Amino acid sequence: MKAHELRELSTTELNARLKDETAALQKLKFSKAVTGQLENPARITNHRREVARLKTIINEKNSAE
Repeated sequence: MKAHELRELSTTELNARLKDETAALQKLKFSKAVTGQLENPARITNHRREVARLKTIINEKNSAE
């Protein structure tokens, strides 16, 4: 999702997405550690960026309140 789409979501929805993205990232990292390779290694980078984007928007919303 794009940042402007994420800003329209509520804080609880953002926290739920953050939890899902963190779990997916952890699963990918574990899979890489076990097998030594991934089908698409760029997915790790994409998930890391999504987590950072979500944390930034959550902090923006908390600062605005």
